[in-house]
Amino acid sequence: MSVPLLITADEINCLIYAYLQDSAFQHSAFAIRMEGRLDQSPHFSKHIPRGELVELLSKALLYVEVEAHWKGDAMTTNCKTEFSLLEPHICSLDPKAKSVHPPPRPMTRDKEPEQNAKINGDTGTKRKAEAPSAADGHVEKRARRTPEDMDIDKKVVPNVEPADRVPTTEIAKAAPPQQPKINYANLGRKLVDLQAVRLLPGHKAEVFVSAWNPTQNSLLSTGSKDGIVNIWSLNGSGLPNSDVKPLKISYFSKPEQGDLTSLDWNFDGSLLAIGSYDSILRIVTTAGKLYFSHRQHEGPIFAAKFSKSGEWLVTASLDGTACVWHVKNKRLHKQYRSHTDCCLDIDWLDDNTFASCGADSIIHIMKVDESKPIRTLSGHTDEINQIKCNLSRTKLASCADDQTARIWNVSDLSGSRSPDAIPGLSESDRVILLEGHEHSVSSIAWCPRTTAGIDIIATAAFDCTVRLWDSMTGECLKVLADHTRPVYALTFSPDGRWLGTGSGDGWMNIYSVKTKVKKWGWFAGPDKPGVFEIAWQQTNGMNRIALALERHQVGVIDVSQVTALQDDS
Repeated sequence: MSVPLLITADEINCLIYAYLQDSAFQHSAFAIRMEGRLDQSPHFSKHIPRGELVELLSKALLYVEVEAHWKGDAMTTNCKTEFSLLEPHICSLDPKAKSVHPPPRPMTRDKEPEQNAKINGDTGTKRKAEAPSAADGHVEKRARRTPEDMDIDKKVVPNVEPADRVPTTEIAKAAPPQQPKINYANLGRKLVDLQAVRLLPGHKAEVFVSAWNPTQNSLLSTGSKDGIVNIWSLNGSGLPNSDVKPLKISYFSKPEQGDLTSLDWNFDGSLLAIGSYDSILRIVTTAGKLYFSHRQHEGPIFAAKFSKSGEWLVTASLDGTACVWHVKNKRLHKQYRSHTDCCLDIDWLDDNTFASCGADSIIHIMKVDESKPIRTLSGHTDEINQIKCNLSRTKLASCADDQTARIWNVSDLSGSRSPDAIPGLSESDRVILLEGHEHSVSSIAWCPRTTAGIDIIATAAFDCTVRLWDSMTGECLKVLADHTRPVYALTFSPDGRWLGTGSGDGWMNIYSVKTKVKKWGWFAGPDKPGVFEIAWQQTNGMNRIALALERHQVGVIDVSQVTALQDDS
């Protein structure tokens, strides 16, 4: 007697929740989590592979196909009509075809058949299931912008418009770049001086975030999916020993809800603010002691940032609010409810003014002591993923799912505009539009120094490219198209000479800002290769990079030992 199949509504709810998370439908995921009481489910803590619901539906569709075409003891293969989840199947007979006796086509996680590609809307090439499934990891990226179509089947060829670059017609004729063939055995000898890299194995889950202490140069903080924050003491040498033991910080009662989204040190390096998916704000000391925690937010915290003086801390949450906290007094100062959808990012303009952006496509400029925005910036047509001020705090850059980035003038926030001024024509209304990406723009970064008289800004997108722009004119200076998966990490070196990028394809690339040419690359390995964040430290003779890696490790690179990075010409 066979064992009966058992499918519960609770299991189905958990599968749907995982699918909504993978598809970046955060509001719907949050709703089913609450209404289905999934926190109380014995299945909620189980690992559900990315795309599991789609795979199960695909297998069900294959079974239906076999059931429909099995005639007696033979399989009819003369049907040309595709199977669909929502449409009844009507066979299209081809009398020239033959009947054979094959078993149903197998489906594995490594090589998905064509049916699975069609279910996902791809009728051209098969989806690369063997490619890194990084969206299954990074909550910050997943919560903001990780659609199902992150599984990009082929490299998007960017349109490069500036006249001094390769003509668009020539690019269109070129074949799309293929995933590079990698000889893993020789990778270290060919691309990496092994003396320049150390991998620290102190985490037991994907590492999402990292941040160097601004004053205690030996301290590096990293955070992983299981809610663990490690503070590493790397001493004064360029690289730590591989057996260095970190200080572990964990205040999460349910590690499966502890996905970390943000780490930020205050100005003197004495306090570390931690943002996480469990909605609780935490501030800890360098010794790992809990300084302050609060449950004000009712949804995941996507960002937490100290003001320059360290007096204030601002947080952004899925619940649609931003909160400002008085750090010394350990209390909530004010909660701001200006957004009509989730608040995704914040940045400080000065010590009493901050900007917030959200899924409502709006940017609000807020004063610490005022409940309503002093200015609202509109123009994006989809979720705004990130905002960044330049060093002089005169311009604010934003990037969004509408495939654009914008640069806003925020030098005059007094609101004292001439009554005769025409909206859209005054200097303070001027917006620089950066167009060219062919998918959601996920990250943006300002170069900390002027290069050849140009203030450069960089953007990274899910079209697998990074673009460099003239922030004054909006001209695209260069398209960097070396990655084959979405780009997660985007960081300029503090001296402005280099640009580092990290991707779901496992590569961390470094480019010369001056020549806009790739100078060096490092590969994380074939298994769980994603590079989620890059933190660059240049101080007191130290020049090193910390990498938050999907492979449950922290990478530390001593830049001074990389020959290719000693000259940016």
